[in-house]
Amino acid sequence: MKERRRRRRKLLPAGGLLALGLGTFWFYQRQAMPWMRRWGASDEELQAVLPGDELIPGPELTTTRAVTIQAPAEKIWPWLVQMGADRGGMYSYTWLEALLNCPQVNADRIHPEWQELKVGDQVRLCMGEMPPPYTVVAIEPGCALVLAHPALTEEDRQFGPWFDTWAFVLQPADSGATRLIVRSRTARAVSWLRWIEAGVFVMERGMLLGIRDRAEGRIRAS
Repeated sequence: MKERRRRRRKLLPAGGLLALGLGTFWFYQRQAMPWMRRWGASDEELQAVLPGDELIPGPELTTTRAVTIQAPAEKIWPWLVQMGADRGGMYSYTWLEALLNCPQVNADRIHPEWQELKVGDQVRLCMGEMPPPYTVVAIEPGCALVLAHPALTEEDRQFGPWFDTWAFVLQPADSGATRLIVRSRTARAVSWLRWIEAGVFVMERGMLLGIRDRAEGRIRAS
């Protein structure tokens, strides 16, 4: 009898940890992940067809995130055009960028020398080799900027020429405000993408808020 009790006492912590792990996994899959994939976006924005969607018509993974900016589109567009680790930065959390070995300076003003952007140009997320830079595939001045990674492997190319797209879309909102909608579409949701999805959400959310604060004048130029 005593031996059985000892075994039960030993099994209780292990069982508790297992239950905690399964509960955390369930919460992340069923609650946190769907919320992260549509942070800030309305039901209508989730269903809307946006520029760049046609490049990957059947994505395995899609995220749509959005923020309201109390400024017209022409005040927001210059911040989008100068994005890039070697230009105006990505407007996210500098401490996290440094932690990821991707330090950069996020601009606090519009730089005229970075306002020329055309199809075929590259937008770098980091100054190192990884992650690879995006390619500009479509520009509608004041309305939409679409970036993409080309499909490099034979396995990826069977889904089309693009591995993933990243679209920044500006749409008018009430009282002169603007909705900034950011949509990502990935042709093939490889396993490693799911492991970094939470980190990507944190960085992209920080970027959206960083663009909002700059366009609204909350961050003053040094």
